[in-house]
Amino acid sequence: MPYRAPVADILFSLKHVAGFADALAGGLYGELDLDTAETIVTEAGKFAQEAIAPLDAIGDREGARYENGVVFMPRGFREAYQSWAASGWAGVSAAIEHGGMGLPRAVNAACTELWAGGSIGFALCPLLGEGAIDALAAHADPAMRETYLKRLISGEWTGTMNLTEPQAGSDLGAVKTRAEPAGDGTYRLTGQKIFITYGEHDMADNIVHLVLARLPDAPPGTRGISLFLAPKFLVKEDGSLGERNDLRCASIEHKLGIHASPTCVMIYGDGGGAKAWLVGEANHGLNAMFVMMNAARLGVGLQGVAIGEKAFQRALAFARERRQGRAQRGAEASAIVEHPDVRRMLLTMKALTQAARGICHLTAMAIDAAERAGNFETRDEASERAALLTPVAKAFSSDIGDEVASLGLQIHGGMGYIEETGAAQLVRDARIAAIYEGTNGIQAIDLVQRKLPLSNGAALAREIAMMRATIAEVAAANDSEFGATAARLVDAVNAFEQAGAFLARALNTDPTSALAGASAYLRLFGLALGGVCLARAGLAARELPEERGRIGLARFYAEKLTTVAPGLARAIVSGAAALRGCDAILAETV
Repeated sequence: MPYRAPVADILFSLKHVAGFADALAGGLYGELDLDTAETIVTEAGKFAQEAIAPLDAIGDREGARYENGVVFMPRGFREAYQSWAASGWAGVSAAIEHGGMGLPRAVNAACTELWAGGSIGFALCPLLGEGAIDALAAHADPAMRETYLKRLISGEWTGTMNLTEPQAGSDLGAVKTRAEPAGDGTYRLTGQKIFITYGEHDMADNIVHLVLARLPDAPPGTRGISLFLAPKFLVKEDGSLGERNDLRCASIEHKLGIHASPTCVMIYGDGGGAKAWLVGEANHGLNAMFVMMNAARLGVGLQGVAIGEKAFQRALAFARERRQGRAQRGAEASAIVEHPDVRRMLLTMKALTQAARGICHLTAMAIDAAERAGNFETRDEASERAALLTPVAKAFSSDIGDEVASLGLQIHGGMGYIEETGAAQLVRDARIAAIYEGTNGIQAIDLVQRKLPLSNGAALAREIAMMRATIAEVAAANDSEFGATAARLVDAVNAFEQAGAFLARALNTDPTSALAGASAYLRLFGLALGGVCLARAGLAARELPEERGRIGLARFYAEKLTTVAPGLARAIVSGAAALRGCDAILAETV
């Protein structure tokens, strides 16, 4: 089934779940109006549906091809990328003074989902470019911004993020790539980086590599990491491209999924060192790199949403057409959509995807408020909310993409296991999102260790208060179509609050128990907040007769999916004793 860009669902979530319409009315976005924002998202949907989506299966089958240091993209990718760039999509949220559109992060989040819905293999290139734009806008000096930023924002050049090395995955303190001062204000990089997305390709004229490396006198660990810019081709004073830099792609990985996206092994300094420039302050490279990583983490969460959406669309179409068994006695063979268990799976797919979308949109709106709000207190609170929600948006949403893709394959039955239906590709493509840009376990640790204590727990308390306010609105609506939505969401939020209180204490008294419950806590956070997002959508739908199905979806989510919340809380507050009791199992010879 061809991909249908879910523009209506995205706009509904932005306006009624994340509060985008209210933010516009309140002046957060200056002169931007709702019609303009809707037009931009609609046009992005058209591009994703018509220009990107037809390449998805081609990219999966053909994959990126490596020959003698050159990476050739699958058929149609170069043309689609150049059309995408020429349309201005690379600079949706980039500053106007640098050549961007200056639009909200919330609008960019909508576009990011649509690119990934068309093809995640394609969308990874823009995602990395967006991160490079953010990092250079925040930390580059004026000369570097003038040379590189405008070309990235135009899409003429693309960007990469070079963190990982063979011995240094999530532990960036183990980075060994070296940066030697050349005496002229530049540096020479030597080392190897792996898992570099779009480190080499033929879609753009130049690739701007942002590389973590160590200076000769750098202190050990993460305190001694600096960020450098090393272009594939050096740039002359007039802005034209010069000679090839001393860096190359040694190979690309053969992967489970996202075959169209070249995942490169990059070698720096075969001929004495790749010419590079310091970005920001020496030994403070992680500050700049985290700008890229946070943007990418929200983007990866939106990839999970996009996969979930596409999996649901395909599964629903198949379930309507496939006839198997009899849903009622005496009836002829029924479309499998009529069978209760298939309906359960389809509604689970839809509800989880909508919940994850809402969480991502709340996160994008918080980032907007942190960057744009006129009141400094509002900005500070918004910044803390963005920090609190980012690991949830990344991890919960990417887990949902994985789970929903698997359900979609299940609905297809044996046909789903066969490549021609496309269901298998979604399962393969979805799996990486829980791993890259910080594994979901790391996101959970970040949430518990760093985000829960923000302002002595005030950021979390504000989030819980917002959840309870929405639940109170559902209860006050006294609408029978909501069923037990309010009661079940109360249970979920109570469980979430109880678990958070335990973890806050455990951080000081038993850190191992806090870490043992971190992943379950992040899941509990996502479940509770996701239910609130669907409840907000249901409340808005009461005034819109054509949207009242959203009330039923909120009820389904609350009554069928959030019921695991008290069990998750019990697992969290049980601490690490059950883990400690299994030492003998883990010591067994295998």
